[in-house]
Amino acid sequence: MKVLIIGSGGREHAIAWRLQADGADVYTCPGNPGMDTVSTRVPPPGPKPEDYLTATKAVAPDFVVIGPEAPLVAGVSDLLRANGIPVVGPTQAAAQLEGSKIFAKQTLDAAGIPTAAFHATRSVDEARQILESSAFPIVLKADGLAAGKGVIIAQNAAEAEAALQQLDSSLGPNLVIEEFLVGEEASFIVLADGKRALPLEASQDHKTIFDGDRGPNTGGMGSYSDGRILTADQQAGVMQSIIYPTLEYMARTGNPFSGFLYAGLMMTAAGPKVLEFNVRLGDPETQSLLHRIDTGFADTLQRLANGSLEGAKITWHQDPSVCVVLASHGYPDTARTGDEIRGIPEAQDTGATVFHSGTKRENGILKTAGGRVLGVTSRGATLADAIANTYRGVDCIHFDGMQVRRDIGRKGLKRW
Repeated sequence: MKVLIIGSGGREHAIAWRLQADGADVYTCPGNPGMDTVSTRVPPPGPKPEDYLTATKAVAPDFVVIGPEAPLVAGVSDLLRANGIPVVGPTQAAAQLEGSKIFAKQTLDAAGIPTAAFHATRSVDEARQILESSAFPIVLKADGLAAGKGVIIAQNAAEAEAALQQLDSSLGPNLVIEEFLVGEEASFIVLADGKRALPLEASQDHKTIFDGDRGPNTGGMGSYSDGRILTADQQAGVMQSIIYPTLEYMARTGNPFSGFLYAGLMMTAAGPKVLEFNVRLGDPETQSLLHRIDTGFADTLQRLANGSLEGAKITWHQDPSVCVVLASHGYPDTARTGDEIRGIPEAQDTGATVFHSGTKRENGILKTAGGRVLGVTSRGATLADAIANTYRGVDCIHFDGMQVRRDIGRKGLKRW
């Protein structure tokens, strides 16, 4: 089995790692230095969808996995399929579930799926009118892709005005303004072939930069996966009230969804409600999730790429897993790059797996090359053990300005 993975982050490194462990011959485009031990890197000749087609034809894989949201929203999956190449990833039209917050909320509303009450606005003046009559706290979301940083929770009118100005200047005037939901978040990801859905284990992201869920949102500072996050009854409820109605609605409106469908949930007192949809695996949820998979991942993806999940099965390790992200100085604002990274071999000697997100090699020296740099991941017999094992690896690694949360996974300890 030959597989090409499009992407260069920690999510794609984890996918390559898992597929290589399943015996696949893995190629990554463009990949990163950490992927060199599990894949062959293939740089695209340029940034356009056609360039990914050229790179894919050179590899001639059995199927392609598109990791990040941007190529999906740009229509890379459509172009590959039009050229007879099996793909894991939704069409450009279906990818609007992530590419447009307004489209996603309107879909949820039309399909009768539980979510926060919302208003879609197309100008600053329209947004101000909504905010004048809104209760606080309130949530403002940029309409398009924002790498996980287009959501601001405003506690009062002054913060709402500042958020409005910030989002308008950086991401444009189109917004979703929605009620603030109270509860605990969970990430629920399924593989879907348009009709069927195969759920993965639940996970939980930690979005803000500082301990205690303080500070601005990031792309994710860590995650954990544990069978106790959602009960069997809760998972069944999410499938029946959220996942299947979404797939049915998308098919009925001419945009059947095939690929990874990620429902960001708030577990409220009234039941689960959808905060957002993503159309790919999460990052850093992928790192903790794939660390728990035992068998069946490669076979399942091949079945999905060829159009049907019939017969697909994934088996799981019962042990929880934890991923802690190491971020660069200045992240999530202006991330500094070029700092030398030390200690990865020592971290791996502890038993941790170190996934690269933003790294580069210069004259043989590994350096930071992005906001989120590494994801250190481990399992343990208990969640407390997984946390301890992961931070044992984290403490081996150093680069100047390194930022790390020290509370990843601790919310889950109350369930043990």
